[in-house]
Amino acid sequence: MNFNLYLKELKKTDPEVYKWVLAEIKRQEFTIELIPSENIVSPSVMETQGSVLTNKYSEGYPNKRYYGGNHFIDKTEQLAIDRAKQLFGAEHVNVQPHSGSGANMAAYMAVLKLNDKVLSINLDQGGHLTHGHKLNFSGMLYDFVQYELDKDTKLIDYEKIREVALREKPKLIVTGYSAYPREVDFKKFKEIADECGAMLMADIAHIAGMIAAGLHQNPVPYCDIVTTTTHKTLRGPRGAIIMCKEKYAKDVDRSIFPGIQGGPLEHVIAAKAVAFGEALKPEFKEYQEKLLVNNKAMAQGLIDNGIDLVSGGTSNHLILIDLTKHNLLGKKVETALDNVNICTNKNMIPFDTSTPFNPSGIRIGSPVITTRGFNEEDCYKVGVLISIIIKNIDNEEIMLSVREEVQELCLKCPLYK
Repeated sequence: MNFNLYLKELKKTDPEVYKWVLAEIKRQEFTIELIPSENIVSPSVMETQGSVLTNKYSEGYPNKRYYGGNHFIDKTEQLAIDRAKQLFGAEHVNVQPHSGSGANMAAYMAVLKLNDKVLSINLDQGGHLTHGHKLNFSGMLYDFVQYELDKDTKLIDYEKIREVALREKPKLIVTGYSAYPREVDFKKFKEIADECGAMLMADIAHIAGMIAAGLHQNPVPYCDIVTTTTHKTLRGPRGAIIMCKEKYAKDVDRSIFPGIQGGPLEHVIAAKAVAFGEALKPEFKEYQEKLLVNNKAMAQGLIDNGIDLVSGGTSNHLILIDLTKHNLLGKKVETALDNVNICTNKNMIPFDTSTPFNPSGIRIGSPVITTRGFNEEDCYKVGVLISIIIKNIDNEEIMLSVREEVQELCLKCPLYK
């Protein structure tokens, strides 16, 4: 893609912003991006999000708007809804949430009252801020109780969750994770929810792409409400959707509008439709299969070089590195990897004794490098390079050598051909 042509108006009218956009393009092009929450959208998604649809106000829903002139906007939003339904087998879909956090807020508002009890996992065990953190709206508005992973295996212990659920009697059980490298059994969660009389919600923001491709159990048949972002493994624009049983449809829609949002971002919603269309193609399943193979290869590159991984490995797109035995914390390692153009994020590990700002782990994943064309051998090498930095974190000569190898990998698989 010729970005000088693509950005010609910006370059002319606002050279200062142009400079930083161009710098970010170059950073992405020459960085091995491993943050598992990120991905690279297709040119079609990017074009749609940058289209004239950004000009339109369209409060309300298709064929029920508070503004005129929405007859074409209605078509693109309905297309996004229909494709999401087909992709996940959902009864009802709301495609208007601006973010995953907003989707979760609306989902809670649809089925809970103030101070209702909710069961979820602790943030340091792989959960999300919107799963009950005390400084987040979720923890402020609702009475969250938490369960933990098994201390030895760092895996979900369904029997322990069942015990907590039967004791606490929550109105809602929330499952879904931002730093859990293994598969989730939503059917078992449904059995627990039914036994204690709770509703069940899944936040599948990280694993939605694998679910859409049929490579992970689908929570939609088992859950009352399912939320997901659209920009991680789904490889769409930044945003979210809510899926639910038909009986919750009106409450969910009212929670989004007029509940917590005003005018929807129809340029983003149309881009979601494009991404969902891409995800319905056979090539998308092939991509998700490569993503899983690549992540296992990267994990093996780490394991073979003496790096500890939470739960001993990975079954999805995500790897959580435990730095404890190296006497390092995540902030220093993240910075060191940044300096060789490997982008990661520091992250808490289960039962972490350090702080979220400087935790004991590093979270990485394979979505972006798979999108740009890295193969299994490349990903194994990335694992090796990360291992070298962890074990030689203050050696400038070695860091320079690793940086050169990173550049070779990036040149081999350009983001924009």
